[in-house]
Amino acid sequence: MLTKRKLRTRGVWHPTDAMAATESIEFVHRIESLGYSVLWLPETTGRDPFAHIAYLASKTSEIAFATGIANIYHRHPGVTWQAATTLAEQSNGRFVLGLGVSHAPLVEGLRQMKYEKPISTMRTYLTSMKSSPYSSVPPATEPLCLIAALGPKMLKLSSELTDGAHPYWTTPEHTQMARETIGPEKLLCVEQKVVLTQDQATAYEAARNALRIYTALPNYRNNWKRMGFTDTDIDTPTGRFIDAVIAWGSIQDIENRILEHEKAGASHVCIQPLSIDGNFKIPEWETLEALAP
Repeated sequence: MLTKRKLRTRGVWHPTDAMAATESIEFVHRIESLGYSVLWLPETTGRDPFAHIAYLASKTSEIAFATGIANIYHRHPGVTWQAATTLAEQSNGRFVLGLGVSHAPLVEGLRQMKYEKPISTMRTYLTSMKSSPYSSVPPATEPLCLIAALGPKMLKLSSELTDGAHPYWTTPEHTQMARETIGPEKLLCVEQKVVLTQDQATAYEAARNALRIYTALPNYRNNWKRMGFTDTDIDTPTGRFIDAVIAWGSIQDIENRILEHEKAGASHVCIQPLSIDGNFKIPEWETLEALAP
């Protein structure tokens, strides 16, 4: 069973959509053997994360799984709670529900749905979800619930209505602000992208490949600007920007960045190793093994 104490062990944030089902099992078995506590899985246009986590959980025994994040526009809040509670019960408590409001270009452009005001929409969703009935055998404990939160208002909402926050594409300075905002008791599960190379050109190429799909998304842009970066920093992207949001260099350099997050108040850091070409089919095993808890 996943506890808040166990969640303090390092996790991995890694898509598995590029892997065949059997390959994803092999991947999870290996990171489980390395001692990582949680695998965070995103939701885009690939596998349904709840169905895939059910499959992965049935093939494992220790590692927990988190949606990082599930898009609230894709499911009725009651249906989300049914899925999360079912996974918590059938995995022996090895599930964390991560939810997010996604982005207007994805919700309106891809799904042809109206994108509403993020804070009020998330508040309504969480309130409805937690009041939804569940008529099957309950899990020993309810699944932990976190929300993707970047700005102060969403961070405050995470503290008010959930177990904590899951910031993405941020810095240790942002982690400090987030901890001050949500208070000392809530979970702060921070994602950190890493590139194990001491060659700046290689690290920057990997970073720019990773940033390409994110720089046009308004929620990230707005947060980066709150963090002090300019449109030029984001659009180029500049070395100043890359150095802030990507941990690269030696193992010690990357460990130092993770430690900065922890000192700033992170409860849990999930690392996302980046490849040079942006390919997630073949994991960066050298990085994952070197950074294992």
